[in-house]
Amino acid sequence: MMTSLAPAAVFAFVGGLMAGSFTTVVSHRVPRGESVVGPRSRCPGCGTQIAAYDNVPVFSWLLLRGRSRCCNERISARYPVTELVLAALYAATVVVLWGELAEILLGLVFVTTLVAVTVTDLEQRIIPNKVLLVATVLGLLIAAVFDPGSLPQRAIAAAAAGGGLFLVALAYPQGMGLGDVKLAAVMGLFLGRNVAPALIVALLAGSIVGAAMIARHGAQARKQAIPFGPFLALGGVVGILAGDSIVDWYLSTFS
Repeated sequence: MMTSLAPAAVFAFVGGLMAGSFTTVVSHRVPRGESVVGPRSRCPGCGTQIAAYDNVPVFSWLLLRGRSRCCNERISARYPVTELVLAALYAATVVVLWGELAEILLGLVFVTTLVAVTVTDLEQRIIPNKVLLVATVLGLLIAAVFDPGSLPQRAIAAAAAGGGLFLVALAYPQGMGLGDVKLAAVMGLFLGRNVAPALIVALLAGSIVGAAMIARHGAQARKQAIPFGPFLALGGVVGILAGDSIVDWYLSTFS
């Protein structure tokens, strides 16, 4: 098993690098209403089309020392960071869920979605509906083909997670938007019962960061908007990689 797992993890890492490169395109273009199919990527400084050999995930950025070849414009480090993060998540997903094809496929789609919405929420305070819609369709298709019996539980989890965060958004509209509510529902679809620890982690992480900002900046911190999408994404990663263990521990300890 280990001999087959190791190359699969390496393959997943490489695939994650390529998926990460595409995810940066999605994160940039979708909020702006642009096509993710074409045209090819262009230099943000002068608009010159980027050659394929200058668009290799991570390596091109390193070789170019973070600057474009055509006009020496600085290229944001978010590109290689996004690619490396998604590559690591792809490898971790394959390792943790090894032997469960449906869960691996769902996990890969899920972590890709989480990375995409994290980038858009951090940069533009937007969680694009199109990204969530594509993730939902793919998640339903994979579940329907490989694990149709799980669909009722996933639907209940999606409704519960989305409904719960909707109530939070009503009570605290400055700190949470409808994009967060929709993302929580998508998390429920992919995670099923494991959405519970995912949301707990997200709320706890958000509370800790919020408390730290208040401690540092005082009352002024309440006026600073903090995107909640990245915290939900963090919880989603915990849910996909450790959700079963957390839920099983809770049930065995308190039931």
